[in-house]
Amino acid sequence: MPGFIRLYVKYVDKANRAIGRVTLYVVFVIMGILLFSSLSRYFLDKPVIWGMEMAQFTMVIYFTIGGAFALLLNSHVRMDIIYSRWSIKRKARMDSFTFVFLLAYLGVLLYGCVSSTAYSIEYNQHNNTAWAPPIAPVKVIIGLGIFLTMLQAISEFFKDLARSKGLEIGEALPELRLLEESSDEKTGLSERPRGGEAPVPAAVPAMPQTYDYNTVP
Repeated sequence: MPGFIRLYVKYVDKANRAIGRVTLYVVFVIMGILLFSSLSRYFLDKPVIWGMEMAQFTMVIYFTIGGAFALLLNSHVRMDIIYSRWSIKRKARMDSFTFVFLLAYLGVLLYGCVSSTAYSIEYNQHNNTAWAPPIAPVKVIIGLGIFLTMLQAISEFFKDLARSKGLEIGEALPELRLLEESSDEKTGLSERPRGGEAPVPAAVPAMPQTYDYNTVP
């Protein structure tokens, strides 16, 4: 693969991995907001009007900014009843083909998000609630998440092209290895199938021999 493609994959993967690892901790921010909202309502008798909305906005950050990291780790949900039986090269060819639809989908999302954000900024749009926060900052974050996911989708496309030719580009991710090991443990496989080969069952420990002491002389 050309050098500029390898550099693109390297730096996009590295950036989205760093951003994704930070985004993982946003879930604790959500928990903190909800906990503070509950404590202030039931123990301090001073309910806040911004608690639920702020938690929702934070969830948007967690969901959209983490999308690229999930794509990097191949963690998005898919129907792989047939796909899982294919060889690595065949999977790479299919992923290269479906990349066109993914890119088109992300492009439409990004276009709509940019248009909606411009509208919110122009008319100073606020949420129709008691707190009435501005909507534009949240939409900007959504657009950033879509853009990062689009960059990662292009990176995955380059990696699929390389795999379809029997090559591997990009760096091995510790998080991906952990996910693979966890998946193997749940499915009872000692190793992931490669090249269309049948999965190898993990060794099953022998059960201890038992005796019926009533029949033993």
